[in-house]
Amino acid sequence: MTDPDDETLERVLDYETIAVVGCSGTPGKAAHDVPNYLQRHGYHIVPVNPTTDEVLGERAYDTLADVEEEVDVVDVFRPSGEVAGIVAEAIERDDVKAVWTQLGIRDDDAAARATDAGLTVVQDRCMKVEHGRLKR
Repeated sequence: MTDPDDETLERVLDYETIAVVGCSGTPGKAAHDVPNYLQRHGYHIVPVNPTTDEVLGERAYDTLADVEEEVDVVDVFRPSGEVAGIVAEAIERDDVKAVWTQLGIRDDDAAARATDAGLTVVQDRCMKVEHGRLKR
């Protein structure tokens, strides 16, 4: 699904644990400010970034495959060319229910694979914007 309806977006936004692939420790970057917003609104953020040990007070993991805790949603802040590999890691996990790629990020082939594997897919949308629009 490349253009989910509001009901689908709300269902994804009801999940609690979000692994943020490409999560940044640099304030002012979307990859920092969006997860920071989500964390302030009650979500458990699991940073995935191999260049740091901690982001937003949470342990950072090198890859999605390394994450030891349960993950509901994989939020992607990496270039579109990296989405296929991230989706493959998400599919390998038994816990991921949705993959969300941020504004400007999409890979329709990877999205189709994720959908075929039973995951909900949201592409090219901002979780912060959609949360503010649907959940406030």
